[in-house]
Amino acid sequence: MKKWLLASAATTLLAAGAVHAEEAKIGVILGFTGPIESLTPSMGASAELALKEVNDSGAFLEGVTLTPLRADSTCVDSAAASAAAERLITTDGIVAIMGADCSGVTGAILSNVAVPNGVPMISPSATSPALSSAEDNGLFFRTSPSDARQGEVLANILGERGISSVAVTYTNNDYGKGFADSFAAAFEAAGGEITLSAPHEDGKGDYSAEIGALASAGGDVLVVLGYSDQGGKGMIQAALDTGAFDTFAMGDGMYSDALLADLGTDIDGSFGSVPWAEGEGAEAFNALATEAGVTAESSYTRESYDAAALIALAMMKGGEVSSAAVAANVLDVANAPGEPILPGELGKALKIIAEGGDVDYVGATNVELVGPGEAAGTYRYYEIKDGAFETVSFQ
Repeated sequence: MKKWLLASAATTLLAAGAVHAEEAKIGVILGFTGPIESLTPSMGASAELALKEVNDSGAFLEGVTLTPLRADSTCVDSAAASAAAERLITTDGIVAIMGADCSGVTGAILSNVAVPNGVPMISPSATSPALSSAEDNGLFFRTSPSDARQGEVLANILGERGISSVAVTYTNNDYGKGFADSFAAAFEAAGGEITLSAPHEDGKGDYSAEIGALASAGGDVLVVLGYSDQGGKGMIQAALDTGAFDTFAMGDGMYSDALLADLGTDIDGSFGSVPWAEGEGAEAFNALATEAGVTAESSYTRESYDAAALIALAMMKGGEVSSAAVAANVLDVANAPGEPILPGELGKALKIIAEGGDVDYVGATNVELVGPGEAAGTYRYYEIKDGAFETVSFQ
């Protein structure tokens, strides 16, 4: 993903992509069904909150209205996700995609649909390290950091807690495999022992066999790199039912209020990591989202708001409703130099751009896109106490 070639490559992106219209349609492709369906409503609402803020300002491209169009990625069905994206592009005429969410379907949409049609994507939550080197023609960005980093963070957390022996279960897809590999490399490099690392399939009714194998291998903690609405939760429930493990170290896909609602204090003492941010931008987003009735504290809400905001600002910078304008200007509006822009200040940013100025979109997650157009990112290290998530530190 050679973003340094982006400026010259932009001229090849759909010469007919510039649209003279009163409406700019933005695809919001998330897993509204499937293993993270408890998370995506707040993610979608956060992205749409940013687009509404732009529309309410009246300052976007001389009155052009941004219209979000939702589609279901399912999180796990690449064919269905690609078909949904194809419909949004060829039938509805979207110029950019906020999404997708899970890494496998994101990669499928990118290669099968986005690249052939010259449509840029900004994912708020696709974290597989493999996406960093995907062939994207300068069209793929993400506001979440790669799991190459999260694997190191989770390994460090275990080290801080004095845990040196773990078993690992991961969802059997691109996200789970990439995360498990990065975690294993970091944990073993620090002297830790992985007794067994084994995949699990989502959607099963019984995970006793998988838990039995992990329990036989041993380990002080079960590391769960899965989804809170599917196999990850199923693995934890089976471990609790059999007494195989009572403490769990979890990745970002397990951070969910729905998990706490189902398991409550049974998983007290468990802990994990999730991309998060603190500071003025995060506080501004929390206030903005809360006022709009959006659950700000859910996973990837901040990243979703930021992804949608970047699409709008990039298009404004390019001066036209087109895919090429978005792709060519994302890095420009995301990074310094320029006037720092926080959530709630998108109208201000649009006016600065209209007057020929530069903006540095800080957003809700302290946005800084590095390397192949992805977030450097920070993580929240949390522990579950009395059936609730409590912050330990940021890393």
